[in-house]
Amino acid sequence: MTVLAGAEPFSHTGSTEVGVLLCHGFTGTPGSLRAWGAHLAEAGFTVRCPLLPGHGTVWQDMNRTVWTDWYEAVRTELLELLGTCDSVFVCGLSMGGTLSLRLAQEFGNRIAGIVLVNPSVTTLRWDAKFGPLLAAVLPSVPGVGNDIKKPGETEIAYTRTPVRAAVSLGKLWKLVRADLPKVTQPLLLLHSAVDHIVEPVNSQIILGAVGSENVTEVVLENSYHVATQDNDAELIFERSVEFVRSVREAGVDAT
Repeated sequence: MTVLAGAEPFSHTGSTEVGVLLCHGFTGTPGSLRAWGAHLAEAGFTVRCPLLPGHGTVWQDMNRTVWTDWYEAVRTELLELLGTCDSVFVCGLSMGGTLSLRLAQEFGNRIAGIVLVNPSVTTLRWDAKFGPLLAAVLPSVPGVGNDIKKPGETEIAYTRTPVRAAVSLGKLWKLVRADLPKVTQPLLLLHSAVDHIVEPVNSQIILGAVGSENVTEVVLENSYHVATQDNDAELIFERSVEFVRSVREAGVDAT
């Protein structure tokens, strides 16, 4: 299946001191993180952003995948970075944040820190509880992509939400919520004041349950859900580089 233009995975090999894994969101693509990745690369970091299975082609492909397929894709990239870089950070947007949290739960202090932008661990949508029933009769529903405040910006994402895939995402949410106390790495969480896709309760749940002692919360006042393509994008990029450097410096001081 042909990958949509702009949806391709990307990578940059920089310093072996710092590696950064970027994880895109549900029905989205690396395109939403490309500018973020370029900023990290300019800072000298090694960067990897895979295209998750079922994404970046046609929405029907997503219904043939489950959360373990998406997780294995980012896990494989993480292992490669862990084998080549001194310190590895994991960053994610939306479901990419969910995957980042799961990696943090599995790999512990092998991950130096995590950066989350509008991460999801639940939904308040009333129809979500009927997902398994809907999946049996309804392949897709209207999409959730392109929630951007900035004029002229467009997210490369499916215009339909694959229902079976959404049900699988719900299973990942449940696992990640249960294991949030296992997240002990330094954490930078940036979330939009207005987000039409991921409700504020998601960030509240994460901040209230993680075991991390070093936690920084940043409210994005001028962006919607796809904040990495929105008015606060530069703030996200700058704060993430500052975060990586501060964690690295703290580690050096500790030794």
